[in-house]
Amino acid sequence: MSKHNQQPQSAFDTVLLQGALLESLKKLDPRQLWRNPVMLCVEIASLITLITFGMSLSGANQEPSWFTGAVSFWLWLTVIFSTFAESLAEGRGKARAASLRSSRTNVTAKQLAKPEFNSAFTTVGASQLRKGDCILVEAGDMIAGDGDVLAGAALVNESAVTGESAPVIRESGGDRSAVTGGTTVIANRIIVRITANPGETFLDRMIGLIEGAKRRKTPNEVALELLLIALTVVFLLVCANIAPLSSYSVKAAGQGTPVSLTILTSLFVCLAPTTIAALLPGIGIAGMDRLFQKNVIALSGRAIEAAGDVNVLLLDKTGTITHGNREAVAFVPVGGHSEQELAEAALMASLADETPEGRSVVALARQKYGLTRETPKDAEVVDFSADTRLSGINLAGRRYRKGASDSTIAFVKGLGATSIPTELADLVDRIARAGATPLVVSLDNEILGVINLKDIIKAGIQERFLQLRSMGIKTIMITGDNPLTAAAIAAEAQVDDFMAQAKPEDKLRLIKDHQEAGFMVAMTGDGTNDAPALAQADVAVAMNTGTQPAREAANIIDLDSNPTKLLDIVEVGKQILMTRGNLTTFSISNDIAKYFAIIPAALLSIYPRLGVLNVMGLASPYSAILSAVIFNAIIIPLLVPLALKGTKFRAIPAEKLLIHNLLIYGLGGIIAPFVGIKLIDLCIAGLIV
Repeated sequence: MSKHNQQPQSAFDTVLLQGALLESLKKLDPRQLWRNPVMLCVEIASLITLITFGMSLSGANQEPSWFTGAVSFWLWLTVIFSTFAESLAEGRGKARAASLRSSRTNVTAKQLAKPEFNSAFTTVGASQLRKGDCILVEAGDMIAGDGDVLAGAALVNESAVTGESAPVIRESGGDRSAVTGGTTVIANRIIVRITANPGETFLDRMIGLIEGAKRRKTPNEVALELLLIALTVVFLLVCANIAPLSSYSVKAAGQGTPVSLTILTSLFVCLAPTTIAALLPGIGIAGMDRLFQKNVIALSGRAIEAAGDVNVLLLDKTGTITHGNREAVAFVPVGGHSEQELAEAALMASLADETPEGRSVVALARQKYGLTRETPKDAEVVDFSADTRLSGINLAGRRYRKGASDSTIAFVKGLGATSIPTELADLVDRIARAGATPLVVSLDNEILGVINLKDIIKAGIQERFLQLRSMGIKTIMITGDNPLTAAAIAAEAQVDDFMAQAKPEDKLRLIKDHQEAGFMVAMTGDGTNDAPALAQADVAVAMNTGTQPAREAANIIDLDSNPTKLLDIVEVGKQILMTRGNLTTFSISNDIAKYFAIIPAALLSIYPRLGVLNVMGLASPYSAILSAVIFNAIIIPLLVPLALKGTKFRAIPAEKLLIHNLLIYGLGGIIAPFVGIKLIDLCIAGLIV
């Protein structure tokens, strides 16, 4: 089976950079920039310095024109760098959306008068189909729209949507009945009931979400934006009060000059939280893009954000914690029979069994004893049924069977068996308690032993659960197995808790109980019976192969239909929250160095003793202010790669993570400007006359 995921597009791709630069200039329009109030204020400040530059050129301003011009230039770059960061994040999503659009073709559909295979049909365009219409899709046809399989079963190529090259089965009446428009039937035929009108299909929603431009802000983003606006207002009031204060001080001290409008504007821009305000839009968009690289579509930014705050994970056992197909791992003989005798009988009983379990019995017999057979042409095949709970073959007057313990015992007794091996009951019970499934094997009226069928735990799943536990996230396994089997698998997988014999109402109640206790709950599901619980969960991940009700109830869809993706989604959610928090810490910490650069420079002529605050030894007031403005601008593009890639995820407790990030981004945010401003000052000092 081959598979290709969406490849991450480099942030430094030439075409992408050119498009982002053009978009960043368009975003300078105040009608667009008003969505980012902090950067709108910076744009207004840039316009003010541009006016003062014009006044300096005409002689109406006492400040050197090179100084006002340089300040204006770098303030405009600050705004452009801000819009560029957002445009770059959007550009990667739009490139993928364009790729999806180009994959669309004009599809026709066979619209049925009745949902029956022998019904008459009319050929119509896909755009004419409406919700509730029924279409016939045959081998070689492209499915014209999203829908559910009403009748039949078919092999479907979904590579255009999922990236998975291996075809999958879609059939009516199960949890794999949903089909997606744009996929192709390659074998058999099905009747599909359309579930989405044109423009509302999964592909349409996917394109809109990937583009990211219309992404709604999450509650945390809104709260952070309000904080940034409040800080901006505070610094605006501070700077506005410095002007009359400096004028009064000049008169009182009889020396110096009042702080100019250019310097006040520079002070305001440098102290305002411009770094995080510039990068904030791109962080969320890039997070959704990183999920798409994992073939996961988030239907809202709120869902990803909630994933970062998850406390409890509810995971299905089958397909998530285990591989889903039980495998034969051992032959255990009883009644004095040898293991090879048992293996030969089990092989014969499994020759015609095409289930994964049956194939695993054949594989184990070949692996352990080199036994190979083909189903004899004269063999009478006995298929498994819910009534007999047995399967096997009749060959040359001999009856080979395997099945449930009670059914096999009843079968051999019916053939005249007078005694059952005494150790059989204990053996069956021991295998069941270990979380495996015992299949009893018989030849005619004699029981030979037991096949140990084990639900194999996925490799590395224990380590993933240990990581989640170290982060304070509780894992709960949900299964329909009996409590004994569930307990054994839960212990082997090292989950924190489990729910056995779970019904839809049980799952819903479990989620509600945890939410009422103040926890954020995440869950995966693919069936109609999972829909109520998915709708209740804070983070609901539906499989793309699942039913339409499950996909509609979810807020995240996994195109690969791999339930373990829930763990990756949590990691991306935490990455977004960590990145946002780290860059906010860095942005606010930056201001400390700027105080030491601009405040002394602005008021030095009035209060000469403020020179002791020039701890960086900056060359002159003009170079100090200009160096701070330049650093404030260039730090934005320097942090763009981090905003797009995200802070590296570390599976450690929250307290340690907080200390670690404060040391790096808090302390780093204090030190970096001191170093950066000093280096810039050394570079420009020689140019100042």
